[in-house]
Amino acid sequence: MNKTLSFLLLILPGFVPLAQAACEDPPAPRVNWTGCDKQGADLAGVDLRHAVLRNIRLDGANLSGALLNGVELSFASLQGANLEQVRMSDARLVSANLQQVRLSRSLLDNSIFDRAQLQEAKLDGASLRQAHLYQTRLDHADLTGANLEKAVLRQAVLDHARLDQATLDEADLLKASLDSTSLRGASLYRARLEGTKLHFADLREANLQRANLVNAELFETRFEGSTLGGATWINRRRCGMRSGDQCD
Repeated sequence: MNKTLSFLLLILPGFVPLAQAACEDPPAPRVNWTGCDKQGADLAGVDLRHAVLRNIRLDGANLSGALLNGVELSFASLQGANLEQVRMSDARLVSANLQQVRLSRSLLDNSIFDRAQLQEAKLDGASLRQAHLYQTRLDHADLTGANLEKAVLRQAVLDHARLDQATLDEADLLKASLDSTSLRGASLYRARLEGTKLHFADLREANLQRANLVNAELFETRFEGSTLGGATWINRRRCGMRSGDQCD
């Protein structure tokens, strides 16, 4: 940029120059590591709250126990990274590559994972309350015992995923794909399952009270021991309040 143009930009009202990434800066709250290469880095327990980490490479890195609340990780790559027991609420991970990432027992409430790749991720025991996972890929992911209360999973892909004993109360799974997914003992109270694909899904002992299953795709779906009281069935018929694993 020539000197004249630089001067004109600086005197324009409201002009704010873009912050430059400083890849050698130490980890700290609000650090800007946009586009930096931190693959395999040991960042266990660091404080990166509200850091800007767009497009960063953190494949295979260790961030276990890190403070990541409010972090910006959109379009980042964290494939195979260790993020167990991190605190990462209110974060943005739009279109991030999180394949095979370890997020067991992590706090991820209100975070945005829209269109992220979480295939084969470990999310067992994680808290994802009110998280956004629109069109997110969670094929073969482990969400055993995870809390997804009021989470948005519209058009998400959870084929062959494990959600045994997970909490999905009031979750939005509109047109999601749960082909061969295990939801044994899960709670789906008031969950939205309209148009959801549930081929070969395992919903044994699940709580589906007041859930909405209008136009859900059922084929070899297992409901033994489940509770369908007050649910809206695939044909829009309301199940009786005392319905067990059949819509009576």
